[in-house]
Amino acid sequence: MNMQMAILEESKEQLVVRLRSHSFLTRCRAGEVSLDELKIFLVQQGLYSAYFTRYLCAMMANLPSNEEVLELAENLFEELGLAPNSPRPHHLIYREMLEHYSVSLDGAQPLAGTRRLIDSMFQHCRNLNPAAGLGALCLGAEGLVPPMYGDIILGFEALGAARRDLEFFHIHVECDDGHAETIRDIMLDIASSAPEQIDLMLQAGHRLVDARLEFFSSIEAAHREASHAQPAIA
Repeated sequence: MNMQMAILEESKEQLVVRLRSHSFLTRCRAGEVSLDELKIFLVQQGLYSAYFTRYLCAMMANLPSNEEVLELAENLFEELGLAPNSPRPHHLIYREMLEHYSVSLDGAQPLAGTRRLIDSMFQHCRNLNPAAGLGALCLGAEGLVPPMYGDIILGFEALGAARRDLEFFHIHVECDDGHAETIRDIMLDIASSAPEQIDLMLQAGHRLVDARLEFFSSIEAAHREASHAQPAIA
């Protein structure tokens, strides 16, 4: 068990380093990202996150026991605003942030990278082998959220954003480590009786990071295209 824990933790750290090396997050940390580009991120991340409860439910349906389902239900309750320490649904907090920055998901279309990220997460979470969904959600999502959102916060703060404007991101920086640990513990329980499942979990994490990197690249490309399309000022 200790060896499997070490493998999962080391892999998560490697994936975090790989994710944060993308130029989008690098520029956020350096305060070199524009508000227009961050607005594209807000919309595209919103389109991906709108399915989060469905990703989670799809994966929970394949778990081997009700005990494990109940452990993950806490994550679901927090997302829906049903947990005592999370009285407001997260999607409403996100919508308020969008409204603050004068953007909306209404009529928004996913970029190619966003569509790949959504499809990849659904594919893994719907896999009848729960190891695929667990690896995708833990190593490819929840375990990456605190460092990823931390970089995004730095990008907004460099443009003068106040903490209250970024409540959604701060909530997830503070709570998603716990979510990742809950999923990781279920992964360890499965791996204790079927060690070969570790490889599938790691593969899922790497595939989701591949998709997330493409997601960031799509945002950069969309911003460049929008910038070039703007008429020159005489």
